[in-house]
Amino acid sequence: MTTVRTPDPPVATEAAARVRPIRRRRKSQPEAFAFLTPWLLGAVALTVGPMVVSLYLSFTDYDMFTSPDWVGFGNFTHMFTDDDRYLQSVKVTSIYVLVSVPLKLTVSLLVAMLLNTRRGANGFYRAAFYAPSLLGASVAAALVWRALFMGGGPVNEVLAFFGWHTPSWVDDPQFSLASIVLLTVWQFGAPMVIFLAGLKQIPAELHEAAAIDGAGAFRRFRHITLPMLSPVIFFNLVMEAIHAFQAFTPAFVIGGGRGGPADADLFYTLYLFEVGFQDFRMGYASAMAWVLLAVIAIVTAIVFKTAKLWVFYDDAEERR
Repeated sequence: MTTVRTPDPPVATEAAARVRPIRRRRKSQPEAFAFLTPWLLGAVALTVGPMVVSLYLSFTDYDMFTSPDWVGFGNFTHMFTDDDRYLQSVKVTSIYVLVSVPLKLTVSLLVAMLLNTRRGANGFYRAAFYAPSLLGASVAAALVWRALFMGGGPVNEVLAFFGWHTPSWVDDPQFSLASIVLLTVWQFGAPMVIFLAGLKQIPAELHEAAAIDGAGAFRRFRHITLPMLSPVIFFNLVMEAIHAFQAFTPAFVIGGGRGGPADADLFYTLYLFEVGFQDFRMGYASAMAWVLLAVIAIVTAIVFKTAKLWVFYDDAEERR
């Protein structure tokens, strides 16, 4: 007697098809972890481990030569109550962030809009404007900048030609921080490229329709360009703010390594370096580092929290 095997129901067949790939993926997990092992070891040994040690040291008095002495919150208390230079570093860094970040984003956006055309020489200008960003926070660029703004330097000579006599920028407390801000703004190439990419994504039909309706250049910029570019502005704002809080090399070189005249260039990271690697107060420096991390996290969280009020996405309706 011959039995006829009935085909499996479609539902069972589909379920089996779903199970087989899952089993294959589970079998491949050991291989995946094997390939990730070098990265995991590096992350633990070079990032997570030092962070845990630094967190412990922030509650100790440690000079790198003797065993750490537990002081609890003593470092943090001294930081905000008895250390005037620490408060000065907070002040200088806050001014630097509040001034340099908006200026850099404004200049980069304006230049990106100027380059957002189809002229033949735009490739050259884009490369020329981006070139300073390739130097980054290099010592060479900071040394050249210091030479430009010293007494009798080219900047003072040009200003004197127009009748404005200024002292040495790097040696005067009123001008030294401004010279560092100008160096930061001069290196606007990276956000400029990102802005330029965002401008390329704005449909030209929107500007054409607004122009037909009688909207001028400023109204088109305000009601079309800025809203459409808001996600890019948001990204650049977050990245530049984080970089500004961590600025070190320009302040170290231009300020002579000690915070400049009257501590006018005493950036937070510069004072942290001085405390940790010159005074060998590594426990206090670790506490400063964790406060800086907390401040950056809070500022970033505030920007993300307020983004829903001014950042607009094309797929906002779909995501709802």
